[in-house]
Amino acid sequence: MTHLQAGLSPETIEKARLELNENPDILHQDIQQVRDMIITRPDIGFLRTDDAFILRFLRARKFHQTEAFRLLAQYFQYRQLNLDMFKNFKADDPGIKRALTDGFPGVLENRDHCGRKILLLFAANWDQSRNSFIDILRAILLSLEVLIEDQELQINGFILIIDWSNFSFKQASKLTPSILKLAIEGLQDSFPARFGGVHFVNQPWYIHALYTLIKPFLKDKTRKRIFLHGNNLNSLHQLIHPECLPSEFGGTLPPYDMGTWARTLLGPDYSDENEYTHTSYNAMHVKHASSNLEREASPKPMKRLVLPLKSALIWLSEQVWRKSHRKGSSGLKRGCNLANVDGALHSGLCSWCGGRKEASRWNRNYLSDYCA
Repeated sequence: MTHLQAGLSPETIEKARLELNENPDILHQDIQQVRDMIITRPDIGFLRTDDAFILRFLRARKFHQTEAFRLLAQYFQYRQLNLDMFKNFKADDPGIKRALTDGFPGVLENRDHCGRKILLLFAANWDQSRNSFIDILRAILLSLEVLIEDQELQINGFILIIDWSNFSFKQASKLTPSILKLAIEGLQDSFPARFGGVHFVNQPWYIHALYTLIKPFLKDKTRKRIFLHGNNLNSLHQLIHPECLPSEFGGTLPPYDMGTWARTLLGPDYSDENEYTHTSYNAMHVKHASSNLEREASPKPMKRLVLPLKSALIWLSEQVWRKSHRKGSSGLKRGCNLANVDGALHSGLCSWCGGRKEASRWNRNYLSDYCA
């Protein structure tokens, strides 16, 4: 065992050997081979190249030196291309602090039965007048930077659970393809973490649609590790033991305290939500917050789709129609742009098609508004 493995349990060292091809006898050679490749990318500023830092990239790519270097290059390139995201990249940055205070992300104290750290996202807590999606993404990336310093987590990895309960269509409409792609690039392609699973719980139909939309941007390995459980917590418990989960996910632990991780990162700077005041960072959102809340408080039917998501769904459904039409499918109407959304057929007609609606489970509730 070298000093780079100091602090690791014998079980974890053996796991690294078996699963990641980590060999302590040639660890320094592996690291140097990656470091020697840096000269091939003069367009990238490699701001950190010490042994411990490069080692986490090797572990993330199972000690394939070329793949580890590619990930290292993408890590710094992503930061070069998105400089604004990484300005004042620390917990007391106003935007990051707000996101952390609101529970983005949640981090469970205990690990799962495989030694993986469990991250939680309660999507409905996203107050769009308070937190931008970019600041939530920054808070997640900063949290991962802190957590990945733990060598045990470099080897065992992470689990992410996203609870979509009460996540509204209006909130979903802000998840444009461009910002989803930014998140995928930051988490999948540019960070040295091993994600053992991403679990969707209580997801509504429009999250299914968005997931279908972003699938082409996901690697096969990533797609195989995304699980859509819906309301079936039993399937979640087959993969993550209830003893590791808070009661919100049918676990035996107490309900998750949203301030747990924020207190860890912010320390004395932590303040409860009620004590925290908005800053100029999102003043443009705060300006109209009160009037927006008043308008949203009054009940009203959902209107036409917000443009970014509507355009994405139209594009998606047209691709599905073309694919099905080539196969001779007779179940889809050429005139309907919502012919198929992730398997939910619009089997009848709508006002876009000019006639009767014979809606599926999803369409029965929403078709008249979305196709109006």
